[in-house]
Amino acid sequence: MTLDDFFNHIQQYYSDDLPFVVYRKPNKSELVALCQKDSTLYQILDFTESGFVFSPFDSNEKSILIPYSEADIFKSEVAVSNDTRTTYSANHIPENCKDEHIGLVRKAIDTIMIGELQKVVVSRAEPITLSDENPIAIFKNLLNKYESAFVYCWYHPKIGLWLGATPETFIQIEGNKLSTMALAGTQKFNGELEVNWQNKEIKEQQIVTDFIVESLKSSVEKLKVFKTETIKAGNLLHLKTEITANFTLGSLNLKQIIQNLHPTPAVCGLPKETAKKFIFANENYNRSYYTGFLGELNLKEKKSRNTNRNNVENDAYSSIKTTSNLFVNLRCMQLKGATAIIYVGGGITEDSNPEKEWEETVSKSEVIKSIL
Repeated sequence: MTLDDFFNHIQQYYSDDLPFVVYRKPNKSELVALCQKDSTLYQILDFTESGFVFSPFDSNEKSILIPYSEADIFKSEVAVSNDTRTTYSANHIPENCKDEHIGLVRKAIDTIMIGELQKVVVSRAEPITLSDENPIAIFKNLLNKYESAFVYCWYHPKIGLWLGATPETFIQIEGNKLSTMALAGTQKFNGELEVNWQNKEIKEQQIVTDFIVESLKSSVEKLKVFKTETIKAGNLLHLKTEITANFTLGSLNLKQIIQNLHPTPAVCGLPKETAKKFIFANENYNRSYYTGFLGELNLKEKKSRNTNRNNVENDAYSSIKTTSNLFVNLRCMQLKGATAIIYVGGGITEDSNPEKEWEETVSKSEVIKSIL
């Protein structure tokens, strides 16, 4: 299928008010679209389902599924194209927005200092006005700019429309192998990956890593934690630690693992339930699907031992593996008519500086604004 035909299909589903998701996995050239045949709202029951899952931050709310069995699937190769940039009004951020966020950070620090929390992630929503509300144009810009991110556009008429380019893996499963990552700490990219990290960011990263390891160790074997490295995502740098493990086929309870992990301290805090209560009580808005997770759930893929497509032995040595590729919903926006709502936040520890935390959210919002 040509790229033009591919996007024409997506545009038609959107015009017909039918659910769809279109995405590209990190460092891949293939675009995939699942276009649901009707407007039924399917919900996850136990994570044994197969399809594309879209989950909210609040783990007590239902996750939404576009089932493979109820969707037309289209694929195409994508190349970097001409900029399809739309424009937005340079909305001035109200002074009270800055004051409110700094006040929220101070309250978080006070709560940490009295021992109720070890870390908490606080966030804000920033609306901007678009001159062109076509999500396909925005999605193309995300594809052009963020090759190493999971880039997506998701729509359901009963839920809404979301787009994003997230740098963070939640869980990846292939056969009996599981991988995830701890991603925390933020600073601006100034041309160099070799940078110094402050104690605040290093401690924040370790909190996330320790939580993931503790949450997984009773469910898996051969758990391995890799060396922490600095990675670039847009105009920002983060600390990343990869974590891998094996499990016996048939033994993995994905629902239980998701319940243990989500939301991680990278997007919520620690202790998890206390941090969630603080967020619900103090952020004064509904995160909805921001800092939730999304991606391929229980996809059956044919794997070949030999990568030479012309090798006649390929079919003889191929096998069907179940894969799941789930990502944390960061660097995202929600479209409501001509308004794009951008969601940004940051992790707060006892070493946080309220003014710098505000500046970090401004830097993160600029990452998304840069594609508009």
